[in-house]
Amino acid sequence: MIRVGILGASGLAGGELIRLVLQHPDLELTFLGGSSSAGRRPAELHPGLRLDLGLTIETLPDSLADRCDVVFLATPAPVSAELAAELADQVPCVIDLSGAFRIRTPDLHDRWYPKVRRAEGLADRFVYGVPELIGDQLAGAALISLPGCFATAITIGLAPLVLSLGLNLRTVVVDGKTGSSGGGLELRTANLHPLRNGAIAPYSPAGHRHGAEVKDFLDRSKPGGVESLSMSAYGVSHVRGLMASSYVFTDDEVDARSLQRAYLRFYKEHPFVRVRRHNETLIPVPDPQAVLGSNYCDVTALHDEEGGRIVVLAALDNMVKGAAGQALQALNIRFGLPVETGLTMQPVMPA
Repeated sequence: MIRVGILGASGLAGGELIRLVLQHPDLELTFLGGSSSAGRRPAELHPGLRLDLGLTIETLPDSLADRCDVVFLATPAPVSAELAAELADQVPCVIDLSGAFRIRTPDLHDRWYPKVRRAEGLADRFVYGVPELIGDQLAGAALISLPGCFATAITIGLAPLVLSLGLNLRTVVVDGKTGSSGGGLELRTANLHPLRNGAIAPYSPAGHRHGAEVKDFLDRSKPGGVESLSMSAYGVSHVRGLMASSYVFTDDEVDARSLQRAYLRFYKEHPFVRVRRHNETLIPVPDPQAVLGSNYCDVTALHDEEGGRIVVLAALDNMVKGAAGQALQALNIRFGLPVETGLTMQPVMPA
């Protein structure tokens, strides 16, 4: 059994990690870490978890290596940066769900994460990316940084254009909509039910750090590239789920048939990416409600000939494929397990 520790176990992502680790046949939960929640049982903090795990939330001990083979950091980015520096050479594998190490370029990192101070050289030791795109780098990796929820959807949506068709994307404009769980449990007036319910709130209309994260990753990828990527993000009244709509402008020739074939071919061997036809179901897809509770990302690429653009739609559950599920997917690859192990749950619909 692979021994698992979770730091930040009292948060939403921490609770989702606990849920998924418990149903994984090759994992044993051996440590739950937190500061303000130390001494409390997981069932007190996560009402859906009624099992007696024999664990309480603890503060960080002197050494986790004696108790854990892998540690998940479900902590805020500034905290993850500190914890990673402490654990990097102590625990065999550290998987960070925060934004602390996602952006490799120092100046770009400082712009979008000005409060996150990283130990010198530590960011270069992290393997970053969506597991479908960097699986070979995850095998045996000691430090893994997972993409943000929006970044996962956007990158999955754009990767076939850049990495398979080799297109030069002159301009990409991303419209992102996410449920309230994307903001975590921190109390904000704007997230109170009387204000959030039924709202479409433009909380980041003129740029979002997940967009910067995607461009930073694709700029280091070949053969194509992205000249300009901008993003606007909106909060909607759902709890789970997000949709990333990418409007792509390129001077390269492309048509609807070549798009569909490229996406099907690119994700043929990746079970968690479902290439959909927009009109194949009772409701138009991708739609976040068609993936809730699962580790799937649904993606569709449409050719808007009249508008001279490619429309890429990607939907996922931000708590699973956008966070905890993707973390277990990376763990499976890291430890040589079948990628679907513990992640075969189907979507819950209606939810």
